Amino acid sequence: MQKIGLGRGLNSLFDEKPSEDEYGNIVSLRINLIEPNKDQPRKQFDKEKLEALAESIKENGLIQPIIVVKNNNMYKIVAGERRWRAAKKAGLSEIPAVIRDYSEQEVAQIALIENLQREDLNPIEEAMGYKTLIDKFNMTQESVSSRLGRSRSAIANSIRLLSLDEPIRTKLITGEISSGHARALLSVDDPELRLSLLESILEKSLNVRQTEALAKHLHKSAPAKKKTASDEQLLAEIEATENHLSSKFGTKVKLIHNAKRGKIEIEYFGNDDLERILQLLM
Repeated sequence: MQKIGLGRGLNSLFDEKPSEDEYGNIVSLRINLIEPNKDQPRKQFDKEKLEALAESIKENGLIQPIIVVKNNNMYKIVAGERRWRAAKKAGLSEIPAVIRDYSEQEVAQIALIENLQREDLNPIEEAMGYKTLIDKFNMTQESVSSRLGRSRSAIANSIRLLSLDEPIRTKLITGEISSGHARALLSVDDPELRLSLLESILEKSLNVRQTEALAKHLHKSAPAKKKTASDEQLLAEIEATENHLSSKFGTKVKLIHNAKRGKIEIEYFGNDDLERILQLLM
């Protein structure tokens, strides 16, 4: 099968001439044989826009086919879930579709590309889409950047939004604050100060520049947190654990820990050293 250049966008999916076999031909599929992609980055669908599209489909039919891959006896949506949902609302029993032979990774990439190009994703959905490509398919930020036509810094800044507190992520999803506001909030280390700044943004309708200035002021004026005895004990335990693991693996090991989550970083030098450490882990 001819591979598409994902970075070129979705236009290539429709510009190619149909092949002589089933892959690439526009076919009519029963709507109940089509299922959504559970890894689809877009989770929020505007009800009013969906209803409007459904009414348009009732009047004019579904002009642009959806793209699917064969999934056992069903067909999984690669691009066009919104059109599929609207077609169901419109009462269609069959819809036009293009069947393609994509790998699981290509499906995830194309689903993300489609939504990014249509600007259908909120910032958290976009960040989760990037994270899925990195975590599920072992891609680096550089390879995601290359495949999707986004700068590496844009990918990194997007993923950082996932570390925000739940109330801030919710406001970002609903559009009450922008990604610029969220990045300014990330610069405030103290969780309570972050939420306080969020309230100020909402109450005073602060723009991004005002938020950045206030965040900088809060960062400078925040009192240094005094370490308690329990903090000192925890730091000592972490250091002891790092030393033990460093001795075991014969390389530097860093333990990054907080109340809810953490991670272990193991340093290696070259493929041989990585293989040695993997053998120890096995």
